[in-house]
Amino acid sequence: MKLFDIFGKPDINENLKEYEKEENAVLLDVRTREEFAEGHIPKSKNLPLQVIDKAGKFIDNENVPVFVYCRSGGRSSMAQEMLKSMGYKNVKNLGGINGYNGRVEY
Repeated sequence: MKLFDIFGKPDINENLKEYEKEENAVLLDVRTREEFAEGHIPKSKNLPLQVIDKAGKFIDNENVPVFVYCRSGGRSSMAQEMLKSMGYKNVKNLGGINGYNGRVEY
């Protein structure tokens, strides 16, 4: 069962546990480069939503698990749908880093 907050948005902290269990998974931050530089989840790759069509730079296999997040969950939801339409089969929207409780990198 997936945990959601009262607004129906994904819980990034719970969803990251799933990412950590997946071998070879890719963690994408779809915020802008500037937002990424202000702090991001360790091991994440920056692929702004505006250039999501360049996903092959980080994802070389359409079957690899891909986990996406942004600031609040809106852009990552769009990225999830766009990646699926590009043929990626296992894409999960983690939600927004605003709700993240872990360590960030700069």
